[in-house]
Amino acid sequence: MAAVIDPDLCTGCATCVDVCPAAAIWMEDGKANVDPGFCIDCGACIAECPSGAIHLE
Repeated sequence: MAAVIDPDLCTGCATCVDVCPAAAIWMEDGKANVDPGFCIDCGACIAECPSGAIHLE
């Protein structure tokens, strides 16, 4: 399972980018995106997302 970001809930704060140990998250057009091929399913981004925009799928 990889992290999935709901673009409607993402505020573009980039907190998830900073906490991702696998560098699987990047910002594009003010929203976070996840590369599922690099995501290690650790949940660090989920715990830190202030808007609750991230879940594992």
